[in-house]
Amino acid sequence: MPTLRYVLADVFTDRPLAGNQLAVFTDARTLAEDSMQPLARELNLSETVYVLPAEGEGHARIRIFTPARELPFAGHPVLGTAFVLAAPLQLDEIRLETGSGVVPVRLERDGQRLSFGRMAQPIPKVTPFDGDEEALLEALGVERSELPVEVYDNGAVFAYVALPSREAVAGLTPDFNALAQPDLVGVMCFAGAGSSWKARMFAPGSGVAEDPGTGSAAGPLAVHLARHGRIGFGEEIVIEQGAEIGRPCTLHARVDGSADAIERVEVGGSAVIVARGEFKVP
Repeated sequence: MPTLRYVLADVFTDRPLAGNQLAVFTDARTLAEDSMQPLARELNLSETVYVLPAEGEGHARIRIFTPARELPFAGHPVLGTAFVLAAPLQLDEIRLETGSGVVPVRLERDGQRLSFGRMAQPIPKVTPFDGDEEALLEALGVERSELPVEVYDNGAVFAYVALPSREAVAGLTPDFNALAQPDLVGVMCFAGAGSSWKARMFAPGSGVAEDPGTGSAAGPLAVHLARHGRIGFGEEIVIEQGAEIGRPCTLHARVDGSADAIERVEVGGSAVIVARGEFKVP
């Protein structure tokens, strides 16, 4: 029975025991395909990453699993894996192959310690929410969205609901059974102004009631805000997420281009490695 080593990282934070937890299996070549999802379910974190040899122009290929499904792309797994792999390799940029293409992550150091990373995310596709919007809002316990409810797909698919205040976001008590949407990874609720925003992301259909810090939703949030005139293209925003579940996260996001031609979506944050361990699985 093979022994699989993993690293546990806290992502979108610079201190242990905060942020969004991530397990990274640094060499998954011996892991059977049909063991990946059960192992992610066993860990029961928002996401688990399996690192495999690169097949193209990346340094490594990664597969990303929530407790309930595999995702082509997700933000905190890419950033956390970049911290785990780039530190011993002494890389300033690492390119990770995902199901949504190669994602480059530029890394900054404070001395020998990795301190910050910025990933260039896939450009999201934008579509109107074609489900029952009234039912979605009812499941969240809100009357309306301050902006159009739209869906963004960058490999992970989210619906975006704008609320009138940060207090309204903090006070959400969703009906998780009603909120589970089979075609969505999750629902991103947000409020704020200027460069400062607060968000909560609910993903019961993916096996994650509430995610502490959602990098794959942060980039499209910047796109959504810029498209609707709440921020300017090229302006960086800071997103606070996760405080309500005791895992505060800080995410940085910006979008370059215009409403008609998105050129670049970038999301950044810190991460810290907090534990190492091993599993014995068939």
